[in-house]
Amino acid sequence: MSDQIKTSAEALEAEALPKHYEAHSNPDAETDFPDMIAEKPMAQKSAAAWAYERLILYIQNFEKQLDNEHEVAMGFAGGDVGVLRIEGMGFFDPDIVTFYGTDDAGAKTQLVQHVSQLNVMLRALPKPKELPEPNRIGFRLAQDLQKNT
Repeated sequence: MSDQIKTSAEALEAEALPKHYEAHSNPDAETDFPDMIAEKPMAQKSAAAWAYERLILYIQNFEKQLDNEHEVAMGFAGGDVGVLRIEGMGFFDPDIVTFYGTDDAGAKTQLVQHVSQLNVMLRALPKPKELPEPNRIGFRLAQDLQKNT
């Protein structure tokens, strides 16, 4: 943290940038969030866009911790509905986030959720045996987001 005196404009700009903090018992588990979410001022993004971008970052960091035999999935809270292997994600302004994928049985699955109810548990699932490499959706989502912003 700098002891440097800031102009009013610098102070307002710093306040508008997203803030993030995490602590882990394992230093290798630290997350590394790129500047991708700071490219557009917060005031110009909907709650859905903000949730979408930050979820991409969490998915990418989760995937970095996986071996080649596992992929990211999400578990559901509040019932015995299983998990969704994340194969796509999107948002609908101003306040809807959606996840696309397959469930444990391989059935096509989609979750549509309001950002005020957003509760995502990332899980590691074994990759399908027929795939030579695990699906890394976080990288593709981030690449697509940077192309379209």
